[in-house]
Amino acid sequence: MRRHLDGAAGERRGWPRRLEDAAIVAEASRRCAECGAPLAGDQRYCLECGARAGGRSLPLQELLRRAGRRPRRLAGAIDAPAARAQARPAAPAGAGAGLRLPSARVCALLVAAFIGFGVLLGHVASSPVNDTLASARAPLKLVVPPAPAAVSPSASSGAEEATEAEAAEPELPQAQAESTPAGAAAAPSAGKHTGAGGSEGGSSAGSQPSRPPSSGSSPSGAASEPAKQLPPLKHVFVVMLSDEPYASVFGPSSAAPYLSNTLERRGELLARFDAVGHEELVDEAALISGQGPTTETAADCPDYTEIAQTGSGADSQVLGNGCVYPRSTQTLAGQLAARHLSWRAYVQGIDEAGAQQPACAHPARGASDPTAEQSASTGPYATFRNPFVYFDSIVQTPECAADDVGLAALETDLSSPKTTPNFAYVAPDRCDDGNPTPCTAGARAGVAAAEPFLRQVVGEITASKAFKQDGLLVITTDEAPSSGAFADSSSCCGQPLFPNDPATTITGAPRGGGLVGALLLSPYVKGGSTGQEAANDFSLLATIEDLFGLERLGYAGAAGVKPLEPELFTAGRAAQAPASSR
Repeated sequence: MRRHLDGAAGERRGWPRRLEDAAIVAEASRRCAECGAPLAGDQRYCLECGARAGGRSLPLQELLRRAGRRPRRLAGAIDAPAARAQARPAAPAGAGAGLRLPSARVCALLVAAFIGFGVLLGHVASSPVNDTLASARAPLKLVVPPAPAAVSPSASSGAEEATEAEAAEPELPQAQAESTPAGAAAAPSAGKHTGAGGSEGGSSAGSQPSRPPSSGSSPSGAASEPAKQLPPLKHVFVVMLSDEPYASVFGPSSAAPYLSNTLERRGELLARFDAVGHEELVDEAALISGQGPTTETAADCPDYTEIAQTGSGADSQVLGNGCVYPRSTQTLAGQLAARHLSWRAYVQGIDEAGAQQPACAHPARGASDPTAEQSASTGPYATFRNPFVYFDSIVQTPECAADDVGLAALETDLSSPKTTPNFAYVAPDRCDDGNPTPCTAGARAGVAAAEPFLRQVVGEITASKAFKQDGLLVITTDEAPSSGAFADSSSCCGQPLFPNDPATTITGAPRGGGLVGALLLSPYVKGGSTGQEAANDFSLLATIEDLFGLERLGYAGAAGVKPLEPELFTAGRAAQAPASSR
């Protein structure tokens, strides 16, 4: 019995193997009908000749039938001649039902939709890259050295975000340009300021060659096109802070968010603007005269002495030592007066309620300066913050008392373009000028102390009609510190070795006042932009003189000194309307 069962079980165990062997033999004997090459069981096309093995599947045949008649030619090119002659087999009911290829237009729309979705997804997933300000946290702005021989410290641009909104601050408007050339000798100003007279005039520059003005008729190009000429600016304002480097004023650790964040978003930051020397008076006097320092002015003139002139040097430099330049020394104020244009210095701490000093305040000739060291009797006013009183061509005229006035007069003068001077110089006192040394024991110091002053003064200027029509506001610092953590004595722009000051170089370049930066605000300036153009106080003087069609004084006319590029003033040029005459 066991034997019989084992035999039956053996037959049961053996028959699947016999079927498998038969399938293997059948598969091995399968060959291509065209070339006879062996084929695998699931092989659809011959690897030797490419002929199709077997017919199409029923779902594929139904799909091709529903797709239309166009694929037949393509399908026929693939099939063998015998296969093309065969009749298309009928598909069973329901096979491939509902399958239809979309039209070409629908396919294109689907592809466009998928691409758009991918772009949107990538934009959301990635961090945006914007044209950020120097006040932004993340971006790094590179300050390129001005020349291989000059030293310009690496200063990262940026400032911390402002802690409060500035919704009440007026936005800078579009300019309304005059149709007359900006540098032409215009009719006398109808304002109340007649400027300083005297022997100095715009046409008597000594041996200095005359330079034609860079400005011309109001440009008509689009706002995005590079400017070819300086715009028709008629009112220039300069706000001069004190003894702060670029990093502390505009850098990421700036304690002045109104200046380094709010105002920077509305103006153009000159990231490579240098002072020309130490101390404060050196740069302030250079800006209005083009003169280099003497040993005394480089010490902020503790004694108010005449310059004992020993001769005249290159670029109309006065040679000698002392503090007060002789009457023959030309200034920007005298140039403007000779062209019947107006100027005014608004110096905080004189000629106003509670001030100890009158307008055009200065010590007696030859006497020591009582304001050199602040005291209760002098208040926060410092004579060396008022460069106009160091030129006899201004001091020895009645116009000094009329136009070298206190800060209180600024708001009144801004009430009309006709009463706004063509050139306005604004100097805060030692409590508001941003100097790191406190004006009194326990008082707030540094650039943060200048914030309330800037909010008031900048707000008044930018809200005035004169600024909105054709104004330019420049905010800068007279020098970088000469010692301490931010010490910087670099220079730029072909600055010479000053003949009256001991010849000092920093790695081969003349010793300067360091990198301070400058912020330009104007209807003609694009907000939130940064310029890498190298410039200094002499460059700014040359720019102001070009705007008003004046000769360049002193080192402003030196070969290596260039005014600010017209390309900085590109905003407000697309839609300009003639403005009423000033």
